[in-house]
Amino acid sequence: MHVLLDDDRGRLTLCRLWPWQRVLVQGVAARLDRALADGARPEASASLAARAARLTSTEFRRDLAASLRRILVAAGEPALPAAVRSPLSVARPLRVPLRSARISQSAPLLAELASRLLEPGPVPVAGVAMVTELLADGKGPLYRDAATDDLAALAARAAAALTW
Repeated sequence: MHVLLDDDRGRLTLCRLWPWQRVLVQGVAARLDRALADGARPEASASLAARAARLTSTEFRRDLAASLRRILVAAGEPALPAAVRSPLSVARPLRVPLRSARISQSAPLLAELASRLLEPGPVPVAGVAMVTELLADGKGPLYRDAATDDLAALAARAAAALTW
């Protein structure tokens, strides 16, 4: 795998990413996701570039969209748009408690996130990182009543970040 990195002269250079570097990136994925969601440039380091490549891959985006669909179905949102419905959305039941009321209020935005993740072509890495953080934050508004963050605002921000 190769990535583009800034060199010491401010130009982009194609660099090889070694397998051990990809393994190390997995160990700090949450920190890299936070940096990318905050607008860090993937070209700034090999770790950021490797994580950005993984986040924006079609397979990863498809998995994120499937997770969003499962959350919507588990929260009792049967009227999903056709673009979001899939047999995969009910194939694996969720084993984490969800805040169904919050999810129901934000269902259109969450469905829009899933749709944008499934769009062909490249997407901004910051938006994908935001969705990853939203799904992975066990103390966030998807999973905890005590969470102070507004789920609708987070989903809208991620949806906006997924647009060029």
